[in-house]
Amino acid sequence: MKIVIVEDEKWIAKDLAQTITSIEPSAEIITTLHSVEDAINYFQANPKPDLIFSDIELGDGLSFQIYEKIVNHPPIIFCTAFNEYALEAFKTAGIDYLLKPFSKSSVTKALEKYQKLKNTFATPATDFNAIINLLGKTIQPKSQSVVVYQGDKIIPIEGSQVALFFVENENIYAYTFDQKKFLVNEKMEALELTFSPSFFRANRQFLVNRKAVKDAANSFNRKITVNLIIPFKEPIQVGKLKVTEFLEWLKSH
Repeated sequence: MKIVIVEDEKWIAKDLAQTITSIEPSAEIITTLHSVEDAINYFQANPKPDLIFSDIELGDGLSFQIYEKIVNHPPIIFCTAFNEYALEAFKTAGIDYLLKPFSKSSVTKALEKYQKLKNTFATPATDFNAIINLLGKTIQPKSQSVVVYQGDKIIPIEGSQVALFFVENENIYAYTFDQKKFLVNEKMEALELTFSPSFFRANRQFLVNRKAVKDAANSFNRKITVNLIIPFKEPIQVGKLKVTEFLEWLKSH
C-alpha cells in the first residue's frame, strides 16, 4: 500500500508515518508534502498513491484546494484539529476523518475502514469512484448565504451581495457591494468552504468575491495586489505561494 502524507507540521507528519508503518509494516510512505502548492505540483506530475493522509489547514490554504484540481484522486483520510470540516471532507472523497491528536487506535480503525471499503468495492480495473459517489450522495449542497448581525438584528445575506469577508480586531465582517459592513459570527475557514469557488482566500485576512475584483497588479516579493471595483480601506495582497492559484481562479471564474 503506497501512501502520501500531506501535513505542514513536520513532526506530526513524522509521527503519523511511524504510526502507520507500525500498524501496517508493508505500507510505503512515498513522500510527505507540506503545502497546497507542493501537493498540487506533486500529484500532477507523479503516479497516484493508494491512499492519502491529509491535514486540512495548511500554511498556504485548505487542502481541499488540492483535491479540487486532481482528477480521480485516491481516497483520503483527513487529519485535523477542527471538527467543523467534516461535511466538506466527505464531499472531497474523504473516507474517514481523524481529530488531532490522533492515536494508534484511531489510525488503525481508519486503515481498517480503507481496507474494508477497498475489499467491498474492488472489481477488476476499477478504483474508488463508486465509494466516492456513494459518499457524495449523502451530502447536501452548501448554503450560499450568510447570517450577519446589525445591532439586535440578525439578517440573512446572499453571497452575491458580499464583495469580501475580512478580519478586523479578531472579528469577521462582511463588506457588501453597497459598501456596508456587517459582523459575521463564523470562522473565515467555514466561510471559505461555503462560498468557494466564487470567493478566493487571498490570505488569512481576506476572502474576496470574484465579481468584486477589478484587476490585479504585481507587488514586492512576488506578491499580487488585488484591486476591487468598490473602494476599500486596506490593500489586499495575495502571497507568492498562492499567486498561481489566484491567477487560475481569476481566469476560470
